[in-house]
Amino acid sequence: MAEDAVLEMTRLVRAPRERVWRAWTNPEELKRWWGPGLFTTPSAEVDLRPGGRYRLVMQPPGGEALLLTGTFREVVPPERLVYTWRWEVGVPEAPESLVTVRFVDRGGETEVVLRHEHEPGSVLDPYRTGWESGLEKLASLLEMAEGSR
Repeated sequence: MAEDAVLEMTRLVRAPRERVWRAWTNPEELKRWWGPGLFTTPSAEVDLRPGGRYRLVMQPPGGEALLLTGTFREVVPPERLVYTWRWEVGVPEAPESLVTVRFVDRGGETEVVLRHEHEPGSVLDPYRTGWESGLEKLASLLEMAEGSR
């Protein structure tokens, strides 16, 4: 994999690792935060096992919904997820890519380490913007919930 086709980022979330894992893998939880900016996720299906599939419908504020699907390659609760990423609807001719997410326990907080591998020559800026915004939504949701405990 060409390193110029790999997007890597880390985000510290002030919530326990098991809680962050659940937010990333439970369909009802995913619908509360998934997607960049003002996107919503009206539908999420997750078969959380190696070989299992997921399907996320992402609705932008205006326009047609996007459909994201993939297959889980590794599921190691609550430490690591590896899954394919394929746009079925909304992003024409985007090749399948691979996402690896590690959830590192930092004593009541969780370091989310994301690696999204694309085909060489892929344009990464939309993915970078999307992940940064989505991770911000995830952190805000969980930190607000933790603060109310």
